[in-house]
Amino acid sequence: MKRFCQTLKLYDNKDLIEQYVNEHAHVWPEIKAGIREVGILDMQIYIKDNLLFMITDTADDFDWEKDNARLAKLPRQAEWEKYMAKFQQADPTAASSEKWQLMTKIFSL
Repeated sequence: MKRFCQTLKLYDNKDLIEQYVNEHAHVWPEIKAGIREVGILDMQIYIKDNLLFMITDTADDFDWEKDNARLAKLPRQAEWEKYMAKFQQADPTAASSEKWQLMTKIFSL
């Protein structure tokens, strides 16, 4: 299994943050299916104020560039990204893998 950790900032607006959290309690079924289809086994998003932290666990053969490019082309993914862009401090035309910034592990116990 591979693990990727990423971060992204939302606009610092209480109402938008509340909406974003609510939308993630009701992620569209096509989005969940697409995430699984490309080899993502588990995905968790945490929030502190307007800072998001995502943990993504994938199959061993998951290729970050190739599989995220494939995910971006799956049904409703572009629509979901466009909808989420209004909450995110990122280029609204960027793919999810470009908006979410990969983090480097600096410690492990």
